[in-house]
Amino acid sequence: MKITSKGQVTIPMEIREELGFLPETEVQFRIRGKSAVIEKVTGRIARGTRGAALVGRLRGSGTVTMTTDEIMALTRGK
Repeated sequence: MKITSKGQVTIPMEIREELGFLPETEVQFRIRGKSAVIEKVTGRIARGTRGAALVGRLRGSGTVTMTTDEIMALTRGK
């Protein structure tokens, strides 16, 4: 495996599948001794994840002009 002129490498499919590296998965690199370790970013909504993309698409798309109190009354059944 070689690094391209842009500094890119392809992670083999078997490794991506085993580690759950889907398209748009955010990863980080760490140096351990003379090796580089790649890890999936966890514990926060990573920039570029499917969840973040969904939130981005929905943001500002509401068309109902209700107050928060009115919405809460509806959801609570009052």
